[in-house]
Amino acid sequence: MSSVTNWAGNVRFASELQRPRSVEELQELVAAAEKVRVLGTGHSFNRIADSTGTLVSVQDLPATVEVGERGVTVSAGLRYGEITAALQAQGLALHNLGSLPHISVAGACSTGTHGSGDGNGPLADAVSAITFVDARGELVTLTRDDEDFAGSIVSLGALGVTVSMTLDVQPSYQISQVVYDGLPVERLGSDFAEVMGSAYSVSAFTDWVDPDVMVWRKSRDLSEPAPEWLGARLADGPRHPIKVMPADYATQQGGVPGPWNERLPHFRLEFTPSNGDELQSEYFVPRERAAEAFEVLRALGNQFAPVIQVSEVRTIAADELWLSPSQGRDTVALHFTWIQDEAAVRPVVAAIEEGLASLDVRPHWGKVFAADAATLAERYPKVKDFIELAAKYDPAGKFRNEYLDTFLPRG
Repeated sequence: MSSVTNWAGNVRFASELQRPRSVEELQELVAAAEKVRVLGTGHSFNRIADSTGTLVSVQDLPATVEVGERGVTVSAGLRYGEITAALQAQGLALHNLGSLPHISVAGACSTGTHGSGDGNGPLADAVSAITFVDARGELVTLTRDDEDFAGSIVSLGALGVTVSMTLDVQPSYQISQVVYDGLPVERLGSDFAEVMGSAYSVSAFTDWVDPDVMVWRKSRDLSEPAPEWLGARLADGPRHPIKVMPADYATQQGGVPGPWNERLPHFRLEFTPSNGDELQSEYFVPRERAAEAFEVLRALGNQFAPVIQVSEVRTIAADELWLSPSQGRDTVALHFTWIQDEAAVRPVVAAIEEGLASLDVRPHWGKVFAADAATLAERYPKVKDFIELAAKYDPAGKFRNEYLDTFLPRG
């Protein structure tokens, strides 16, 4: 057991980390504990996983990647890069991946992590079944046919400790990744549908001050890319999302076809993408309000220029998971990577949220945000239902912590 920090190093957890090696050991630990929280791979940037009681990891539970009739059932603590390699070896694939293959399946799904693509829902949208340890230490399994299912996947750790998930699979496919430099920032708004619909998965990188935008296109169409497109030009070499950073850790670009699991992430599993010396925020607005959001951010660009490293724009298809940022609407995700100076970042975050407030903006649960409980309940319409669901499986609040008491308080 040892005290740990999150990946970015800005949160030191209050409790030592417990690492049970079997599901039975985990059940006993949960049943005996007064308070429990789960830590995944630590890629959240706030205190969502912190606990004054027992802090537990499921990474040492037996590793499972089993393909069955419902899809692939995987151990909750496995990283995406580990399960995707196993699936690729069997000729299978997932619908999408996040930018980092280093994140755990349960942690990513429980906080609403996503990739990009007009037709792609978040990572959690692929889950067809979940098994977790509830507050009594009992195993609970829910499937898409169950009434509680839609509230149980993006759960913020409030229902219990997830031990496995079953994910939809499809036949393996190839992806060709190309980068375009110099897209005029005005065209990101005026030609938004064409930009984001130009490939299976598209990411646009900007700082909202530079007049040029860099666009990463991950396509299932393996044809030769055009040398020019919408005023942008094909990159003359590999790129990192942050222009000044070396591209060594990025996945293969230049239009070279490769397996889905080696192209959909931005970074390679075998490398750590950065030293974690950063903070992150992310905001979600309805897709049809994208151009309005861009105008707000461009107007604020000079204000947050001293603290921004890069901003990424992606699209997400609507889903019906209660606390998902894309619940009920096709969505534009506005991601910000900041320098690691929370005192300097906080006023900028508040300004962004104020500027986007009229666009029904939703913050990412696992990143730095300023919204209070009342605002979150307004922007996430299923919050009340979720709080009631969490109380059903955890009536005494064993899995609650200061974060949940602040942002999702019980009545």
